Amino acid sequence: MHRVLVLGAGMVAKPLIDYLLKNGCRIKIACNTCDNAQKILKDHPNGEIVYWEADNIGELKPMIKEAELVVSLLPYKFHARVAEVCIEHRKHMVTTSYVRQEMSDLDEAAKKAGIIILNEIGLDPGIDHMSAMRIIDNVHSMGGHIEKFWSLCGALPAPECADNPMGYKFTWSPEGVLLAGMNDARYLDNGEIIHIKPENLFRKTFTYEIKDIGPLEVYANRDSVSYIDIYGLRDIRTMYRGTLRFSGWCETIDALKSLNLLSREEEGLKGKTYAELIRSRIGRSKTPIKEKLADHLGLSEESAAVRSFEWLGLFNEIKIPASMKTSFEVISDLMMGKMILKENERDMIILKHIFLARYKDGSSEIISSQMIDYGSPSADTSISRTVALPAAMAVKLILDGRIDIKGVYRPVRKEIYMPVLSRLEKMGIRTEEKYGLPESELIF
Repeated sequence: MHRVLVLGAGMVAKPLIDYLLKNGCRIKIACNTCDNAQKILKDHPNGEIVYWEADNIGELKPMIKEAELVVSLLPYKFHARVAEVCIEHRKHMVTTSYVRQEMSDLDEAAKKAGIIILNEIGLDPGIDHMSAMRIIDNVHSMGGHIEKFWSLCGALPAPECADNPMGYKFTWSPEGVLLAGMNDARYLDNGEIIHIKPENLFRKTFTYEIKDIGPLEVYANRDSVSYIDIYGLRDIRTMYRGTLRFSGWCETIDALKSLNLLSREEEGLKGKTYAELIRSRIGRSKTPIKEKLADHLGLSEESAAVRSFEWLGLFNEIKIPASMKTSFEVISDLMMGKMILKENERDMIILKHIFLARYKDGSSEIISSQMIDYGSPSADTSISRTVALPAAMAVKLILDGRIDIKGVYRPVRKEIYMPVLSRLEKMGIRTEEKYGLPESELIF
């Protein structure tokens, strides 16, 4: 029986652990949230839970030594250190997180150790890579090249559950989502590299219609340009990766950023009310706070941003909890209290690729790949399944010797993405591909 060490028992751990237990693996969960782990394992005879703090390398080493493979579901800052221990003990490793430079630097060491460290094997990043590479490799096999490529993805509440001014609910802690909104972004537009500064991220948006869902807003997702090399797109002229949201989110986050309400610097919040926090940003006035905020932002009182501030409770003369030291904590706490997806609600994943492929005979073709997946109130969320299951399937394929490459990788190679996509499709997670579409399908 294969022995797998899972580090962390967060919100995407359950589908991964369920899958591996059903497929003959013995699981040890090492985490500091043992209650969560117990809910996942439910006294399964092939499961074990160990209390562990992520910075305790001394306790980590013997656990990795006795495992065959390690799955790290920890925050990204811990992955490289875990990988170093995996290399030391020649144990394979899987994460769903982005490859950072410190992880890339371990490629040669992982090869010498005879192990694979597979990253970005979740949804975005993950299924987006794999579904894109299936089409890209097919176009290349026919002697063509990709001239333009847009990849859009969003983890959203199902439309009937998008019932607040931001049209958004969290299926995990708000912190990571809000922090992602502090990044800058780059993309390629008709041969020109466009750089978006963090303060403009939610202002440089466009609207895109998804059939049966409606219009969604799109903002740029990190560094699209880096994926030109990752995907092997030498002759591409447009490369854009974007995030999908219902209307209201982008305007609200932009307003929070413009008022420096997502600052992680400590400030004097002791004894202040939520309304006083807002007044500290827009100035004190006899004008009602709602009217004053709208005027300060240059928006109407009925705008999504102003309604969101009111709905969150930021106009209330209620004292901010004494434990709050930063405005980021205040906003994150309010969102956690009001915007977590309820047990009787379902979430939704949308993944959309659009390609312009050009062939040697001068012909061209528009290709679309789309996935819409819904979670179930009585089972797992869509985001937990689509992040966890690709990783779980990759774990089993590595342990069974079906994926037998060494080094630090993303799932952009055929020997990784083909078997994983095949297994996902058998579980109802699939992309619908369409070829020969009209040029009106191009985004810009």
